[in-house]
Amino acid sequence: MARWCYRHRLVVLVLWVGALFGLGAAGSSAGTNYSNSFSLPDTDSTHAYDLMVTAFPESSGDTDTVVWRVSEGSVRDTAVRERIEPALKEIAGMKGVGDVASPYVPAGATQISKDGRIAYAQVTFAEQANGVPKKLVEDVVDTAQDAGRAGLQVELGGQAIARIQEPPTGTAELVGIAAAAVVLFLAFGSFFAMVLPLVIAIFGVGTGMLSTMLLSHATDVPEVAPLLGSLIGLGVGIDYALFIVTRHRKGILRGMAPEDSAVTALNTSGRAVLFAGGTVCIALAGMLVMNMRFLDGVVIATSLTVVLSVLAAITLLPALLGVLGMRVLSRRQRRRLAANGPESVEPGGAAARWSVTVQKRPRSIALVALVVMAALAIPVLSLRLGATDQGNHRNDTTTRQAYDLLAEGFGPGFNGPLQLVAKDAEPAAVQSLVGKVRATEGVAQVVALPSQPGSGVTVIQVVPTTSPQSEQTDQLIDTLREEVIPQSGEEVHVGGVTAIFKDFAAVTGDRLPYFVGTIIALGFLLLLIAFRSLVVPLTAALMNLIAAAASFGVLVAIFQWGWGAEALGLGKEGPITAFLPVIMLSLLFGLSMDYQVFLVSRMHEEWVHTKDNARAVRVGLAETSRVINCAALIMICVFSAFVLSGDMEGAMAGIGLAAAVALDAFILRTALVPAAMHLLGKSNWWLPAGLEKRLPHLAVEPREDAPEPALSVLGPRAQPGDGAGGSVVHGFVRTESGEPVGEAILTLVSPGGSQVDRVESLADGSYILSARAGGAYMLAVTAGVHEPWVRHIMIGGDPLVHDVVLSDLGVSR
Repeated sequence: MARWCYRHRLVVLVLWVGALFGLGAAGSSAGTNYSNSFSLPDTDSTHAYDLMVTAFPESSGDTDTVVWRVSEGSVRDTAVRERIEPALKEIAGMKGVGDVASPYVPAGATQISKDGRIAYAQVTFAEQANGVPKKLVEDVVDTAQDAGRAGLQVELGGQAIARIQEPPTGTAELVGIAAAAVVLFLAFGSFFAMVLPLVIAIFGVGTGMLSTMLLSHATDVPEVAPLLGSLIGLGVGIDYALFIVTRHRKGILRGMAPEDSAVTALNTSGRAVLFAGGTVCIALAGMLVMNMRFLDGVVIATSLTVVLSVLAAITLLPALLGVLGMRVLSRRQRRRLAANGPESVEPGGAAARWSVTVQKRPRSIALVALVVMAALAIPVLSLRLGATDQGNHRNDTTTRQAYDLLAEGFGPGFNGPLQLVAKDAEPAAVQSLVGKVRATEGVAQVVALPSQPGSGVTVIQVVPTTSPQSEQTDQLIDTLREEVIPQSGEEVHVGGVTAIFKDFAAVTGDRLPYFVGTIIALGFLLLLIAFRSLVVPLTAALMNLIAAAASFGVLVAIFQWGWGAEALGLGKEGPITAFLPVIMLSLLFGLSMDYQVFLVSRMHEEWVHTKDNARAVRVGLAETSRVINCAALIMICVFSAFVLSGDMEGAMAGIGLAAAVALDAFILRTALVPAAMHLLGKSNWWLPAGLEKRLPHLAVEPREDAPEPALSVLGPRAQPGDGAGGSVVHGFVRTESGEPVGEAILTLVSPGGSQVDRVESLADGSYILSARAGGAYMLAVTAGVHEPWVRHIMIGGDPLVHDVVLSDLGVSR
């Protein structure tokens, strides 16, 4: 398929562009129909909600609030009314506004605070918040705030008002893409290579979000789902393309033709991308274990975006590689390749030096990494699940100001009243219950609302003395349910937004251990099959738990404890959104599996060839840490940019995932994991013989096919596998004058670019390299001040003797 896409690149490009614009046209005409229902079946708050819907059908539109406060006097003063009443009348006359409930009519007397300094009016629109035209909301805000003056503060709150405060759609995505572009350019040094991962991510996320828009008409998709889908889609889309493009560029630099290099890259790294994308989708599907319909839409949006990102990486990317050809390399790299020939595959630089350091000091490095992760995980012990509201908005927003004014004038609990709902209750029992609730500690106000004739439903509105996010409010709900209501002898349910979110958080907390167990078990099985080891998947599971604890510790410190939240423009501290741990753990598990697969697969390959654990861990870390760190840095940029989304849940997810990726890539995968594997030694690769026979075989990377035949120093190149089996190549490394060269690095490379074996020559210049099968290979030699030496060789069934002569001035043989 990769070769077909490469050769028929125009067809592939037309199909992808057509799909993107076709979905865009369909999405624009259909619009969106997102749902924000957090209720759960068989909970007390859901029973209350169902009774309320039956007895009091909700008005068709969104209800928002205009709040005003005077610094002196009373809101009843003539001067104040002369400014506010005309504004309310003008708002009521706007097309799209259904009703305005003013405090300056007899029925609105309770809308003025006891001290007379704060009042509010309720504005009901003809549509729900998502459907209210932005221009209408802006006119309402401008009209209301124009009535303000010195000594008269006017603010507005509500869902429709909050929507116009959000940054333009796509701001977070654009900032994330721009930051990723900088990282990619620094990594590749080529404009065209930089663009490739960005284009893949844009097509994957674009088609994913547009498809989610259409699916919102067929199933319940929460409003936050597209944001989370774009967040994970950008990260994995760029990273997956980065892995493939990096492999492709290495192939070209090692002398392969662009088409062969692209096919090899897709057949190796592309398969790893398919495996990694599958693990992400499996992790996301693990959310279904929670049995929450709200999360089903999140699974659909995020999984669909990941699938489309993977599809773009394995179809659109080879087509784009075909369009670019050699231009995927920078001009300097192309000139150097033409002048010096294929480059050595020997890893070097900071990655190789760090790998050696980890091998020399595994205990100290593991200890430091564990201490850092443990310190960051401490705040998770105080994790409290709940929900955010407009009280968590930034100080400078009108919604936050309105929230604070209502709390000041009518009590902290006014922004989240409770509703006690009873069916066919006796009037005397209702009055008795009202008295008992009023006498309950933590209750500020109790009002029995007029019953709807013929409904048989009674509603008692309870205003707590504490805010909706307070732990005392949660305790009040428990007291009402467990003590006060049972004493009444009536079947009464506690509902309202605050109770719904409390129940949602409680159910999430109860089911979370089963969810964590499921995704950890799935990850264990996948790695067990892929790497034929019990210790490697156990280590990965433990590392995932450590990464999760540390990242949630960072999340708690910032959003729940408020460390730097206001300074970062994140708003006021509060509980962690109840559904966030489930989503974050799914994404973190999937991304951690990606890095684990790319890191350990290279170690496993080296172990299979050499049976030397120290060498396998050292080589695997040296050759993969740079690309893993680069990929992680890109994800950190993308995720951090979602702080600009204007959505508190999006900001939480962005910062939490950015912290998780940073800790996972920079501390766990490049320090703790390799250090632990050095300490464990050969036991890393232990698997009982009985289990080995029963496990299915799953190769992350298949056996590579050799490119077209070419001449080697020993004649026509043979295909790998033509020999009678594994063999060796040995000889001496000398200078032109015949002096032996010790500590020269000799690397045997397969036609596809994978390292088969690597050794250092001894003091007398001798070396021995092993090959898994006869066939064509490339031998690369580097040694101190000598010029790199690269030659194609052909290994048969018998050992091959091949001496190497190095020169200070160039290759002599």
